[in-house]
Amino acid sequence: MSLNLGDRSLKKSIKAIIIIGLCWLISCSLTACSLPQPVSAQERLFRDLQLDFLGSQVLPKSSFQNTPVGGLSALTYDKQENLYYALSDDRSNLAPARFYTLSLDIQQQESGKIGIDQVKIQGVTTLKDETGNNYESGTIDGEGMVLSPRRTLFISSEGNPSKDIEPFIGEFEIATGKKISSVRIPERFLPSNDPENGNPENQTTQIKGIRNNLAFESLTVNQSGLLPDDPFRLFTATESALAQDLATQEPLSIRFLHYLINPFGQPIIVGEHLYPLEPTEPDIISNGLTEILALKKEGYFLSLERTFGFAGSGAKIFQVVNASATDTSTFKNLKEIAGVQPLQKELVLNLQDLDLELDNLEGMTVGARLPDGDRSLILISDDNFNDEQETQLLLFRLRAEAE
Repeated sequence: MSLNLGDRSLKKSIKAIIIIGLCWLISCSLTACSLPQPVSAQERLFRDLQLDFLGSQVLPKSSFQNTPVGGLSALTYDKQENLYYALSDDRSNLAPARFYTLSLDIQQQESGKIGIDQVKIQGVTTLKDETGNNYESGTIDGEGMVLSPRRTLFISSEGNPSKDIEPFIGEFEIATGKKISSVRIPERFLPSNDPENGNPENQTTQIKGIRNNLAFESLTVNQSGLLPDDPFRLFTATESALAQDLATQEPLSIRFLHYLINPFGQPIIVGEHLYPLEPTEPDIISNGLTEILALKKEGYFLSLERTFGFAGSGAKIFQVVNASATDTSTFKNLKEIAGVQPLQKELVLNLQDLDLELDNLEGMTVGARLPDGDRSLILISDDNFNDEQETQLLLFRLRAEAE
């Protein structure tokens, strides 16, 4: 018996329904009919990032070209040369202000374990001001350093409010160590005192700006362009809160600065955001932000917070995200921050969980590829030129999506 077009269409519809039903039954049998688990907003915000500790190495105390090697407070990697630059925070007291060039021999042993076999000093470069002269004693306190896409070094100095020495961020030549340009620091960061409201001993009271030894410890860049002359981003933050931002409640509020560096003209401040420092625990004497590190994905960073207490030194690494954070550049102070959206952060690793006695960790950089192809992360400690402390290098495998 022949079928008309309507019969054929009906049979096709029934067949399609049967096929869909069978597919649904098969799917249910494979998944036990479970629905996908919802993903929280927090999980969507932060990247899948992991740090695996691979080992440590200590740089023996020594002298190099008549300079004591120590006080290494910042570390940055030069991929082109496969070398590292380490900044000494010597204030031109023991020797002229300087940075060292290091090579790290990262090898995979027969056991399969990857570690730093050797750290070797390749050179030392004296920092010079715009006139080509060495920095005089006490006029510089180098704490942050990062290699820029145009192969210069940006270096930050904390200054010294007690001696009316202002902080600065400058651009320096790698080969000569000479300062070639400056990055403008907003007025709110510059220290200022109130002589009329001092204490009975006629000492002035600081009313704004960076506090002594708690200024620009961190520097990092993010390169979005392909060419060395393309604009890039520069980020920095103070170690702790400014004088006008001190509040009785915790966490303390740190100002996180975002610059755009152009091939011509002065750097432009794009924005400023609130970075919430971890609350101080009862056994902690000091707590501060010592380094930030921009990841390849724009708006994502790693931060290093260092503590010192009765039990020794500690450190934590956080993932930091700029997720519509409030621009705080117009805020006279950050004591009242109701309604302010800070930078979001999530703990990646508490280094005190490692089976290792930590030193004064201050520098952090993404380093060379490991022998197995993964990216490395390297931390360095500042020994403060103290015989009881060490220049410690810690090696990690950095696992990050799309890194």
